[in-house]
Amino acid sequence: MVVLHALSDFIDCDFAIANSSCSYWYEGRCPQSGVRLKLPRTSMSEAIAHRLMQHLSNNDCYSREGKMYGILLVELPNGEQRVLKAFSGLLNSCSVVEGWVPPIPGRDEVAFEESRTLAELDAIKQEIITLKQLTERQQYEILFNDFEQQLQAMSDRHRYCKHQRQEKRQQICNTLSSEALTIALEQLDEESRQQGIERRQLKRQQNAVLQPLQQVIAATDARISELKQRRKALSGQLQAQMHASYSLTNFSGRSQSLQELMPGGSPTGTGDCCAPKLLHYAATHNLKPLAMAEFWWGESSVNQDKIPGEFYGACAERCQPLMGFLLSGLKPLLPAREKSFSPPLTPPWQGGEPGTGYFPPLQGGIKGGKSGVWASLPRCVYTEVTLPIIYEDEWLIAVNKPAGLLSVPGRYRDRQDSVLSRLRHLLPDGMALISVHRLDRETSGILLLARDRQTHRQLSQQFQLRQVHKVYEAILSGVLTIEQGKIELPLWGDPENRPEQKVDWQHGKPSLTHFQVIAREGDYTRVEFTPLTGRTHQLRVHAADARGLGITILGDRLYGCRAVTSRLHLHARELRFKHPQLEKTLHLQAILPF
Repeated sequence: MVVLHALSDFIDCDFAIANSSCSYWYEGRCPQSGVRLKLPRTSMSEAIAHRLMQHLSNNDCYSREGKMYGILLVELPNGEQRVLKAFSGLLNSCSVVEGWVPPIPGRDEVAFEESRTLAELDAIKQEIITLKQLTERQQYEILFNDFEQQLQAMSDRHRYCKHQRQEKRQQICNTLSSEALTIALEQLDEESRQQGIERRQLKRQQNAVLQPLQQVIAATDARISELKQRRKALSGQLQAQMHASYSLTNFSGRSQSLQELMPGGSPTGTGDCCAPKLLHYAATHNLKPLAMAEFWWGESSVNQDKIPGEFYGACAERCQPLMGFLLSGLKPLLPAREKSFSPPLTPPWQGGEPGTGYFPPLQGGIKGGKSGVWASLPRCVYTEVTLPIIYEDEWLIAVNKPAGLLSVPGRYRDRQDSVLSRLRHLLPDGMALISVHRLDRETSGILLLARDRQTHRQLSQQFQLRQVHKVYEAILSGVLTIEQGKIELPLWGDPENRPEQKVDWQHGKPSLTHFQVIAREGDYTRVEFTPLTGRTHQLRVHAADARGLGITILGDRLYGCRAVTSRLHLHARELRFKHPQLEKTLHLQAILPF
């Protein structure tokens, strides 16, 4: 079976020579020596992965289920470079697939038990899918919204009638007396009582209609919860058997079972991830690893934390605990602290090579006060991923954040690399920095940080009071026929499907965006967005939802764009606000990277 692939099948050799910058390090400490070992994810390995994505997009069998895929660039003893590719778990119920790295030894010993368990797990999966498509859920939402609209209309009518009664009471008290006044007031009171009865009757009707649906939905949710617990128990039993059999080998030639490496227990799927499979294969076949890249492909993950086409580091629960052992035997590597700037290449949507774009230095500047004079940029700093500082003084700092880099560190080990953590490392006063706002990881553009708490508080207040003027530019993955307008939709982040946001008329918070078409370029539309509110994923949902523009932003896989591109084509282009200390207006601009 062919597992080693020619580098030329994935990438042009000229690109390989010219592009070797690092955007992430797989790392761990050697269990014996304690030395920190590193393996990079370079621009070259990302470009190889993007070419693999293109191959996957041409075959529906890779889109049926979402999973992690990975590539490992290796060097043969004769110095020739080759590529290994792997998938996590099973691919269409198969563990061994032509052209892909085979599973770690040990699976054959539990093959029968695995087959039986997987069949039961698949049956559970299908039942859960059926239960989640329960028609009563949609019926409940439609009827609930209908009743809410009726109640709102009734409340508006009753409020108007109450106002009319108050005016009438004042009028008859001035014009009537004695028995006639008493009768007239009783009539008004009776009208008020009847309206109260009318409202209670509608509420009872609402409960009578919705309660049976709620009971069905609750029973269904209970069954789903029961099935998920059963699935978890089955997976745990199977994994325990596998981990006792699985044996990993590192580059020093040492082999250990997963049970020995993680004696306290390990999560489901440990050992089946791409990184262990790739590194184990390389170690057992005398191949020197040069760079690795892992990405998600297919449907978004169950909890929406993995997006198709996005790169991810070693997972904190399964791969990271094994990384030190797996890399043992390699020579320690030290990452470069800074990179020199490389000129921008043609972005993929214009026909360039996926994953090869660089961010050019900012060519905007700072527009201060009423003078309208543009100041020159003070300086640009470049780290492993280009990170230009576009404005800096003793109170605040603004950077041109690249796509693919977090604004602030995340919760887990593989989400620590961010604009904030890099600046804290680079700048003498970096530990005092506080992010004033955030951009999505996939969004590039202007990010503002404060250097002290007072400045942070004053800038945050401007954002909260909507006194900051923000302009974004995006490319839509289709042709928008209207020229301009506004989008008003209530947005809500479903806790069961994070980080995805959706339009929800019951729970959602108001959001407002103005848009203007800049140009139509073939099958794409370049649009300028001016958000007046700052909800999570606001522009992405306003673009993708049918009640907004109905066209996803190019590269927005979370909201349905299937085009193979190197990034989300959304950029925070302009930011205008009042400097809290200098008492002048700053107008920052960041040149578009696409």
